Amino acid sequence: MGTAASPAFDTEALRRGTEQANAATLLSLYADDAEIRVVDRNTQPSHPKVMHGRAEIGDMLEEICSRDMTHKLEQCVVQGDQVAYTESCEYPDGVRVLASSMISLRDGKIVDQTLIQAWDEDS
Repeated sequence: MGTAASPAFDTEALRRGTEQANAATLLSLYADDAEIRVVDRNTQPSHPKVMHGRAEIGDMLEEICSRDMTHKLEQCVVQGDQVAYTESCEYPDGVRVLASSMISLRDGKIVDQTLIQAWDEDS
């Protein structure tokens, strides 16, 4: 008796959506009940920004993808139902952003994501 393999996470859609700043492609990777926690300088670990469900996540992705900046998926590792990736971004004025995500999957879709990001600041 064999066991059914769970659907694979679409890393190429992650790369394509990220590097082409395509919010719809990125949103297709999320389950309906997904949750994202964002930790950065403004939303620190004790009070992260939390988005629930595809509507809130879609709004965030649309806003990010509408910015005048480049995005590059640097690394992506998938092991079972866990994904980790890093993304680098740059605004036209040279300000850079680095983001790292840890993801849990269900049936090949993102159900939980913790995103930690840092960006250049004036010294």
